[in-house]
Amino acid sequence: MELLDAHLIPAVDGVAFGLLLFVVAAGLSLAFGTAGVLNLSHGTLYAIGAYTGAELSDGTWGGLALGLAAGTAAACVAGAGLSAATAPLARRGHLAQALLTFGLALIGGDLLIQFFGADELPVRVPEALDSSVTLLGHRYPAYRLCFIVMAVLLAAFGTWVLTRTRMGAAVRAAADDPQMLAATGHSPRAVHTGVLAAAGALAGAAGVLGAPIIGPGPGTSENVLMLSLVVVVLGGLRSLWATFFAAVAVGEVQTLGVSVAPELAPYLLFAAMAAVLVLRSRFAEPAGAGAGHGSEASGPDPVARLRGLLAGRAAGRSAEGPLPGRKRSPVWPARLPGRAAWWQAAPLLVLLVVLISLPALLDAYSISLAGSALALGLLAVSVTILTGYAGLPTLGQTAPFAVGAYATANLADAGWTVGPVQLVLSALAAAVFAAVVGPAVIRARGTTVLMITLAIGELTGAVVNQLKSVTGGADGLVGFPATRALWGGEGMLEESELYNYALVVAVVAVALTLLVLRSPAGKLLTGTRGAEARMRASGHPVGRYLLVAHICAGALAGVGGSLMVTVQQYLSPADVGFEIAAFALLAVVIGGTTSVIGALLGAGLIVATRDWVAGSWPGHGPLLLGVLFVATVYVLPRGLAGLRGKSGGGPSSDAPRPPDRPPPAPTPSPAGKVSP
Repeated sequence: MELLDAHLIPAVDGVAFGLLLFVVAAGLSLAFGTAGVLNLSHGTLYAIGAYTGAELSDGTWGGLALGLAAGTAAACVAGAGLSAATAPLARRGHLAQALLTFGLALIGGDLLIQFFGADELPVRVPEALDSSVTLLGHRYPAYRLCFIVMAVLLAAFGTWVLTRTRMGAAVRAAADDPQMLAATGHSPRAVHTGVLAAAGALAGAAGVLGAPIIGPGPGTSENVLMLSLVVVVLGGLRSLWATFFAAVAVGEVQTLGVSVAPELAPYLLFAAMAAVLVLRSRFAEPAGAGAGHGSEASGPDPVARLRGLLAGRAAGRSAEGPLPGRKRSPVWPARLPGRAAWWQAAPLLVLLVVLISLPALLDAYSISLAGSALALGLLAVSVTILTGYAGLPTLGQTAPFAVGAYATANLADAGWTVGPVQLVLSALAAAVFAAVVGPAVIRARGTTVLMITLAIGELTGAVVNQLKSVTGGADGLVGFPATRALWGGEGMLEESELYNYALVVAVVAVALTLLVLRSPAGKLLTGTRGAEARMRASGHPVGRYLLVAHICAGALAGVGGSLMVTVQQYLSPADVGFEIAAFALLAVVIGGTTSVIGALLGAGLIVATRDWVAGSWPGHGPLLLGVLFVATVYVLPRGLAGLRGKSGGGPSSDAPRPPDRPPPAPTPSPAGKVSP
């Protein structure tokens, strides 16, 4: 009884907090499970309701009702607008949706701050609810008890609508069989719009009613989104009641867990999320049992494709023309080996010349930004390896990036200031980390990979904030000795010195990466992405290939983290957070998912937008980045490499391509329900 008495208030708080998350997560689950939209702007919909409700609250019942109506309506309209925004991406998969909605979240967050201010708004509730009641001998806020009752009624009402009404039947049919729904005279498009509008309304209503619990302010939308994703993953997409109990469990961890086990509480949520996702992927049918984990349709046999490629190159070197019995495709005529090599090397040479000349053209601050762009570029290249070549889209590559960064900072603080030593040890540390978490990643595919890697990244962030003796916690690390380029040299302090060092490291790392990706090993990895089932049937250890790719990508990310610390001379948790992971993924999409050079260019564009262009419009960096996200998804569906391919004459990316046959036409993936 004493234990219950001591933790009663946190336990009830956990129920209230969990039910708030349930109302938000119900909308997220509806959007993802039914409309097939991975909405990373769902937290912004909550913030719209929260800000609107707080602005209209005046301590009266009328103010509460007005705020509830206005906040719900505003978020509902935003949800309907999201339906229109994501409609062109229906056949492009969840990665494009995630980037688009994240960009919309950045834009929406900036606009909310500009309109309502950057300070947290106070929320006034009616006097009857702004009081305390006696609960088993303890005083407890009446508003939270009232919210608990309303959330339970909402769960019951939502379950009834989905299971007992014609509207609910149409929603379920839209998720399970949209063709059959269309045959009955209902428009799947209208249902899709209605579902996203309803999801927005739920988030907006939760924002108004939950503002006294999670008030509107900076960071609110990100916090709500992350917790809602955990709830959706734990509860699944099939039952509102499963989401209900998962939300209560998350709420208890956030409140009761902090009072009972404060050391473990920061890790429990995302550890549980990762464990559930890994177990689901383990007990599900092996990924790639169909065609390949990079496409819905089966492609050509990768082993035969590799043999044809090697044979074609051998034939080209011997100048004997095509192999006997094989016709040269009229779409891809024969090219002289020297011309092909020059075409592939020309962009890299041009980029190298531009990078070498930057110190003579830019000021010190811009040179420093260029060095940071090179570090972020290596992170983006590691994402390219996983996303473009291995078919494992990742939102958690900042985890090995952080390992490399903090390894370098601590090595420098311990007196190990020689650059090559820092790079090698940081890469090894990141590779070991990637080897440990790799088995949890390589089994899953698609959206599940995104969620698992997101959980790994968030767990790493929790460790960064908690392990203050190594990471400095929220304050970060600063004041460690400068890196020396070579043994016997002096510490590098000038921006030009740091940039030249970063450029040499980046050139070596990218050259090695291209060498491996264009080797037979890289082509086998591409074959694994394109036709995994055939690779397995041919006896290839697909899991081993993916694990090696994950480890190598982790090592490259560790080099990028080490480089970032050397260039910046400080390190904070924001440098290795979720936002940086999203930026790296955006850089890959900008350049083309299989273009190493494109990833570097994309990273440079992001850094220039975030730090250089935004400098002329202070306070609007997120808005500019959000516009960049949205424009990239719409304007560059295949990235810069796609533009290069359309211009004619050359390959569209750095990915290997058979010289004597055209690439298979991309098969669009049907939009539908994808359960994590």
